[in-house]
Amino acid sequence: MILYIYKFIEEEKMQNKTGNYSAFYVKEPFKETNLGAHLSYDFCYYNMLRMWKGQDSSFPFVDSHGKTYSVRDDSTWETLKSRLRERLNLSKNIILFLSNYTIESTALKEELEYGINYLELPVIVIYPEYSEKSDIADSSGIKKNIKNLWDKVPTFKKYKGSIPVIHVPLRKSLIESALLNNNFKINSKNKVGDFYFQLI
Repeated sequence: MILYIYKFIEEEKMQNKTGNYSAFYVKEPFKETNLGAHLSYDFCYYNMLRMWKGQDSSFPFVDSHGKTYSVRDDSTWETLKSRLRERLNLSKNIILFLSNYTIESTALKEELEYGINYLELPVIVIYPEYSEKSDIADSSGIKKNIKNLWDKVPTFKKYKGSIPVIHVPLRKSLIESALLNNNFKINSKNKVGDFYFQLI
């Protein structure tokens, strides 16, 4: 009986994991209402996904940040951390924006450590400074300049080998394909490792 209840609870949790959790660097302390946040390089690309969804409701981005109420500007770190975890618990994957401007902030470290190491969420890494498949990889695999960016986020680099990760340039059609790919959703992932779009 206890095993059945546990299984039911776990299945219920999995069914609620429908969001895409966007992880990005912004200078701390982060205040979404502050104009500075909207000017942050990585944050702008998160807003771009929201804009694409607003223009086309069939675009497969479900914003996990919209699934819970926002924290106030004067919220403590513990309140913010609780909200991050709540949103991650409702997510099927993490979208990580990784650029030359990215720095591993306290919040970004928490998001990746909890999301990857604890929840085992697949990651879709979007590289805003690159727009072509050939910018990410060639016939030898993922390019060195892309791998060098992983050093900017040590928590991602440390845990990424335990989950499926797809590396995507900033191209709407490729981002859409990654969002639709079942290997990059918690409920249906099956292959662990680094993936990228093959050159044809």
